[in-house]
Amino acid sequence: MNNKIKYLVKVAMLAALSSVLMFFELMIPLTPSFLKLDFSGVVVLLGGFSLGPVAAVFIELVKNLVHVTSSITGGIGELASFIIGCSFALPAALIYKKRKTIKGAVIGLIVGSLSMVVVAALANYFVLIPLYVEIFANQFNITGAQSLDKIVQMGNNGWIKDLPSLILFGVVPFNLFKVTVISILTFFTYKKVSPILHK
Repeated sequence: MNNKIKYLVKVAMLAALSSVLMFFELMIPLTPSFLKLDFSGVVVLLGGFSLGPVAAVFIELVKNLVHVTSSITGGIGELASFIIGCSFALPAALIYKKRKTIKGAVIGLIVGSLSMVVVAALANYFVLIPLYVEIFANQFNITGAQSLDKIVQMGNNGWIKDLPSLILFGVVPFNLFKVTVISILTFFTYKKVSPILHK
């Protein structure tokens, strides 16, 4: 088996594993109920660290294409997952590719984490939540303001009153928690699976 085929097989296997893990979601207390934690991002990062940034993007793409077939958000949730997932894995994998040391991995995970938190906040504020607002308004035949109110009510904590506070006290804390968990799991898992992925 030549190197190109080995590479494709590894990416395909990681994409399949990531797709399966994405089905298992956890709700985090005091965060918006429409934001759920899954561990597919660990597999994306493992792929990015071992096979490179292009592999990370491909794994992220495949897992979301798999899930879009059963989407209840018209594909917006999967689009969000792809954009936000790439904003984490891509910088992390690029940095680790240039600096394949423990320090490089840590720097990559920190930069990727910060990138994801910022991109998630901006994407939700300017694109994703406005799209949800429009979809819910059309689906339930209500106004945009009423639709936004319903989304804000899903915030699950007393600090969330409007869209800016939803981002500040809902989206940002959720993603800070998520990147912390995913980064720690990736850091302690990579050493164990790296020899297998590099065979």
